[in-house]
Amino acid sequence: MSLHDVDTRNKSQNLSSIAKMNALLLLSHSSPSSKAPQWSSKADQELLYAKKEIENAHMEKKKDELPSPLYRNVSMFKRSYELMEKMLRVYIYKEGEKPIFHESILEGIYASEGWFLKLLEANKHFVTDDPKSAHLFYLPFSSRLLQQTLYVPKSHSRENLIEYMKNYVDGLAAIHPFWNRTDGADHFLAACHDWAPAETRGKIANCIRALCNADISAGFQIGKDISLPTTHIRNAKDPLKETKGMIDGHNSSSRPILAFFAGYMHGKLRPTLVKYWGNKEKDPEMRISERLPSTKGDKKYIEMLRSSRFCICAKGFAVHSPRVVESILHECIPVMISDDYVPPFFEVLDWETFAVFVMEKDVPDLKKILVSISVERYGEMVKRLKEVKKHFVWHDEPIKFDLFHMILHSVWYNRIFQMITA
Repeated sequence: MSLHDVDTRNKSQNLSSIAKMNALLLLSHSSPSSKAPQWSSKADQELLYAKKEIENAHMEKKKDELPSPLYRNVSMFKRSYELMEKMLRVYIYKEGEKPIFHESILEGIYASEGWFLKLLEANKHFVTDDPKSAHLFYLPFSSRLLQQTLYVPKSHSRENLIEYMKNYVDGLAAIHPFWNRTDGADHFLAACHDWAPAETRGKIANCIRALCNADISAGFQIGKDISLPTTHIRNAKDPLKETKGMIDGHNSSSRPILAFFAGYMHGKLRPTLVKYWGNKEKDPEMRISERLPSTKGDKKYIEMLRSSRFCICAKGFAVHSPRVVESILHECIPVMISDDYVPPFFEVLDWETFAVFVMEKDVPDLKKILVSISVERYGEMVKRLKEVKKHFVWHDEPIKFDLFHMILHSVWYNRIFQMITA
């Protein structure tokens, strides 16, 4: 069965977006799309060994730092992570001129690609100077800097950006044998700008793309590509500065607001959301509005996050939003209203244990859906938010299971499950 067949079948059955994504993930793992390499390598054999070890991981009954309900299969995730720490070697291409390559933007809503690039280039555990021993090859570019450097204002054309990336990969393939060996299947990139799916189409789409704009309608492939969390970083020198208070949590019983959303009226969905639920005098439990007035440190916005039980993560022009991570860190249940958005670390996290998925067409029934969630289920979801937080935090010096390691793990994990076992 093809991905198209699954998509068509799901549409005909009117399945929820999360059900469709789950089906696509299962299909991807059962029918790997990666082609056999032109010649085998020691690294290939090591990945196939890791795949067998992960698939045969046994469920452990002892309680540890990884709570079972949070993950699709905690034993597989734990074994995969252990093997990644022990085995994984990444080669970073030295080619590419600054600022588009080897340079990071560490502030703003596109900061995920910058922090990942910065931390990986400084890493001595996973990075190798010997490409022949590498399991993965990293293309060290910034989609945000590509846009800032080459986009011609008001041209409404991205063709020169697309051509620039195509020429870069063609240059690598002409100099090195590694891209051609696997047709790019063991290569990866991390890109957070909205235009990244277009910039990395064509030949580049063969590689593993960690994209903030993880949009299945724009070619994002579940099981191969990675959903990169969109993180709004306000302090480039200390990414933890404004999240330290969040990590400590906030009493979930003292949240008088049922649902909260505030933001620019980008796209068609958000105006619809405000149309149905934007009258707080009529329904004070639903605090849905356009963007709040700017305050130092966004204190009013953060206060609303910490006073709400459910936080609406509605798509704008693109499917992704920093609200997903903000909601998690403030222990406000994310309510995902973005049908084609694949949430971060989808291959290992069981998102339905700590988030609510609402179809875009069901916005008129939003409150009905939320109030139908029992007190017991809400409590369990908050518990899972407390547990999942550690996976969504940047550190100057990466620590186990943090955002840097989770991104790298998802790349490793998806590459392994795209390998074809002989």
